[in-house]
Parts: sequence; C-alpha cells; structure tokens
Amino acid sequence: MALKYNLAKVYALSDNDPDFVNEILNLFVTEVPNDLKEIGEGIKSKDHKHAYAFAHKLKPTLDLLGLNVAFEEILQIEAWTKTEGKKKEIIETYKSVKTQVKDAIKEIRKDFDL
Repeated sequence: MALKYNLAKVYALSDNDPDFVNEILNLFVTEVPNDLKEIGEGIKSKDHKHAYAFAHKLKPTLDLLGLNVAFEEILQIEAWTKTEGKKKEIIETYKSVKTQVKDAIKEIRKDFDL
C-alpha cells in the first residue's frame, strides 16, 4: 500500500498500462539515487550549477510520483543554487529529500517486487 508515494499521475499518463508503470518505477529506483548523490556532491563542493542541474532533472520525477513535500524541497534547493547560498542553509533540506526518496524507493521495491 503506497504511503510514501502516489502513482495517480503515472497511471493517468500511462492509460493504466502496468508495463509502463513498472518501467517508470524501475527508472525511479535505479536513476534517482544517483541524481540525489550528484545534488549532494554539488552542495558539498559548493558547485551550485552542478547541484541545480540534477535538482532540475529530478523535479518532474518527484512530481510524477506524488512526492509532494520532496518536490517543494527540491524547488528550495533550486532557489538556493540560484542565489549561490551557503551549504549550511540547504543541507537539512537536502537530507529531507534524500530520506523521503529513500523511503519511497524502499516501499516501491516492496510493493512491486523490484
């Protein structure tokens, strides 16, 4: 039972095609952790452009999978990159996104035997 994510938009986009939904979930489980890692590297090294690029890439995926709080927080990370803020200003937001994604992935793997 989906508690950490919501597939309503995925099902709507796919016309309820289970193979398409499975493909989206596989991509989420395999690609998103790497993108998050890249955001973290950008924050750590104060490479705002790098962090922005991966936050921007991740944004539609978070929206598609109904991770609304993580989506709002990724917008905060994008805004932080544009103002070239200090690392300490955004690290907790990044950790929150990372935790939400990790929890969603864990639940998706369990729910869909991935």
